[in-house]
Amino acid sequence: MRVLLADDHNLVRAGIRALLESLGDVEIVAEAEDGQRALQLLLETRPDIALVDITMPGLNGLDLAARVTREAPGTRLVILSMHGSPSHVAQALGAGAKGYLLKDAAADELPVLLRAVMRGETYLSPGVSRHVVEGFLGRAAAPGPEKDASADALTPRQRETLQLVAEGRSSKEIAQMLGLSVKTVEAHRSQIMERLDIHEVAGLVRYAIRIGLISAER
Repeated sequence: MRVLLADDHNLVRAGIRALLESLGDVEIVAEAEDGQRALQLLLETRPDIALVDITMPGLNGLDLAARVTREAPGTRLVILSMHGSPSHVAQALGAGAKGYLLKDAAADELPVLLRAVMRGETYLSPGVSRHVVEGFLGRAAAPGPEKDASADALTPRQRETLQLVAEGRSSKEIAQMLGLSVKTVEAHRSQIMERLDIHEVAGLVRYAIRIGLISAER
């Protein structure tokens, strides 16, 4: 099977690569250390499976999953994460991810995941509580106070812009990364603030952390 690996931590990526190479029937077709590069390489190589970190600069794993679902449906995307909370898992599955692997999982869990995902199954690390996730997904599918309506108010492009703003990128940098004009980026920024009713960058950063676009450690 052909696999793409994306993680912004070199040592983590090297460790996963070594595990994949030891399996024998896995070809690593590309590696990336940020989400934008991962998307570019994924569209070029069209791997069977993409293993991607949930928190990466440029484009996070959740929004990458949504892009892959639309633009490369033949690739099965699996989220790698240290976070096993129901909200993180539910967001990943809702975005189209076919698996969710905790980074502290046992090494022998990786080939199990790969085989399951290749069979068309959705794989969750045993460390993730399945019944809690199912309950969360049931609540998220229905209207109610537990669903974060503000997150749904943003378009995919606005989510990408929000992440880059929260990472401290300038409008010019964002425009270059997304292939937009500076004027369009500024328009997206204004629309994001209006829709979220957040009118300062620090608030956008806190919001981006809360919904998992960026890590609080960045």
